[in-house]
Amino acid sequence: MSPDLWLLASFAALLILGVPVAFALGLSGAVGIVAGLPVSMLATLGTNTYNSIAKYPLIAIPLFILTGLVFERAGVAARLVRFAQALIGPRHGGLALVAVLVCLIMGGMSGSGPADAAAVAMVMIPSMTRAGYPKAFSATLIAASASTAILIPPSIALILYSIVVPGVDLRALFAAGLIPGLLVGVALLLPAWFLSRRYRWEDPTQVERIALGPAFRSAIPALLAPVIILGGLRSGLFTPTEAAVVAAAYGLCVGLFITRELKLSQVWELLREAAVISGVVMLIIALAGIFAWTGTMLGTFRHLAEWLITLSDSGTTLLILVMVAVLIAGMLLDAVSIYLILMPVLIPVMQHFGWHPVWFGILLAMNIAIGQFTPPVAVNLMVTSSVAGVRLEKTVGWAMVFVVAMLAALAVVMLFPELALWLPRVLGYAV
Repeated sequence: MSPDLWLLASFAALLILGVPVAFALGLSGAVGIVAGLPVSMLATLGTNTYNSIAKYPLIAIPLFILTGLVFERAGVAARLVRFAQALIGPRHGGLALVAVLVCLIMGGMSGSGPADAAAVAMVMIPSMTRAGYPKAFSATLIAASASTAILIPPSIALILYSIVVPGVDLRALFAAGLIPGLLVGVALLLPAWFLSRRYRWEDPTQVERIALGPAFRSAIPALLAPVIILGGLRSGLFTPTEAAVVAAAYGLCVGLFITRELKLSQVWELLREAAVISGVVMLIIALAGIFAWTGTMLGTFRHLAEWLITLSDSGTTLLILVMVAVLIAGMLLDAVSIYLILMPVLIPVMQHFGWHPVWFGILLAMNIAIGQFTPPVAVNLMVTSSVAGVRLEKTVGWAMVFVVAMLAALAVVMLFPELALWLPRVLGYAV
């Protein structure tokens, strides 16, 4: 068996055996070295592990994770919900629309789908259940809406993409994700509104009308967070990494001094939790460096890219095949792992067909977002179904409805690349 097959087969076998992705990447990389390179090359394991995470932009990842946890505990989601309810008013499907809107706004604070899903689900699901929405529907809608966090800036996945793909401006990626993220929100709103009206969920006569003025004033600190982050990036006041520091500091100030729902004694626990989550992410990135180095030295990624290119002379056909492959991967793996595993193969394909790297990165993010609420793994859906107290299999039918809606949005961005490229071009970023 060739070294290429040893590398890929050992990785697949370790995943099937249930070995965590991080260790499967590292161990299969070591197997590839033994199979196709001098055994002395095992001495590079430590260097490759260090080089993978010794990158300044990666500092933003733990800080945005901390930001998401801080806003989750600071009572921000509840205030956003009341503001959205005041805007929309009592109507059939009102709470469903509120859930989508709040997830979109929360996505502009943390960049983490599971964190947004947890925060919004804890506030929205009890209210939606009292209004007559099935728990499985509510859990699925919030899980799907929270997946937009991978698109709405700041996005942890896009930060990683900008590091993996050379020459891509992270600010351009952030700007490019905004319109597709809003498009996905609209794509989710439409079936949610239609189903709510069809099944007569939420009687408008029994829903409290919330005064807009007080609700808006209480939501101002939360609404300012995306403005501060994106405004600072656009003005050049700070870099994306520095934006993560500003976001975390602002979130702590909001929780401690404005909403006062975050106690000083809880800050250490938040730091500990953020460190644990960040440690998992960084471990994947670190050990993926071994896999990436081995695959590059063996030529495995080049061979796979050449094989992909021979499948079709049509860039459109191959793009569809790539999207299907990424969608399947998104159902099984997290965004970090997908980028680290697939991008060494996809970068030569992208360059061969002349796909714009910013546009292609957004397509990948939209695809991975679908996987975040599509069983069997469905990390967002696991969070919301746990909050709702429903079994995951009861959400599958509703999940398919929103998968179709998001695939439609993905198809629109595939057909019209300017939906992703127009805003960064207008803002003067390198595209």
